[in-house]
Amino acid sequence: MDGYRFNPAEISPPARDFYRRALETLRGAGVPFLVGGSFALEAYTEIERPTKDLDLFLQSSDRDGALAALAAAGYATEVVFPHWLAKVYRGADYLDLIFSSGNGVCSVDASWFDHAAPAEVLDVSVHLCPVEEMIWQQSFVMERERYDGAAVAHLFRSRARRLDWPRLLRRFGPNWRVLLAHLILFGYVYPGHRADVPAVVLDELLARARREASDPPPGDRLCRGTLLSRAQYLIDIRGWGYQDARLMPHGQMSQAEVDRWTEPIEADSGGHGK
Repeated sequence: MDGYRFNPAEISPPARDFYRRALETLRGAGVPFLVGGSFALEAYTEIERPTKDLDLFLQSSDRDGALAALAAAGYATEVVFPHWLAKVYRGADYLDLIFSSGNGVCSVDASWFDHAAPAEVLDVSVHLCPVEEMIWQQSFVMERERYDGAAVAHLFRSRARRLDWPRLLRRFGPNWRVLLAHLILFGYVYPGHRADVPAVVLDELLARARREASDPPPGDRLCRGTLLSRAQYLIDIRGWGYQDARLMPHGQMSQAEVDRWTEPIEADSGGHGK
């Protein structure tokens, strides 16, 4: 990890130039950002995978400044989903500006920058997303077409002994069962690495589960599945009368944001959301 440099040969010269100039533009404009995605995953796990774009993480308060700086540099910009994602284009190449997550849970805040790791990407000095925040965000991606559980397991395999576990637990907060599920699977996938996870962490999470099991079930009909997949639990919300955990007061999203986030699913499924 120390002195990490990322300069993959498979990135085409036009894309390489675009990414480097975009990084330099944001640095010159004084916009704080972090590099995530495949670049950070390789830094932490040594897993090389094709890089089709560049993922940059920034606080939502810096989104408009970043887009303005990149537009002034000659790039096309688009706010794809106002609650979490914008894109920047040059021809067929693009990069993502990410300031939260699709479910509205994992917002980028100042703490991400406090724990970021220095690196050099495409000969530009940058900082990488912290491992804890990568685990937190990727743990919720459980779509039919994309499941990031393997990436989470690989991050645990490589970094579990060095994680800031108290901070990770705070990140998951009321969604701690998602973390517990990934830790149980990690022990199944890598039985020889079970001891990498501090026993006190599993003890705490299992104790919470036992306490909940002895409590009366909550009275509200709440479905948290929509925090894990924007498509696979729509039947629960629209057909079976469950409350959507993405929506306030349970979650962070408005109905308009949820509607826009699920609109592409409606287009692909003929309105059935399957």
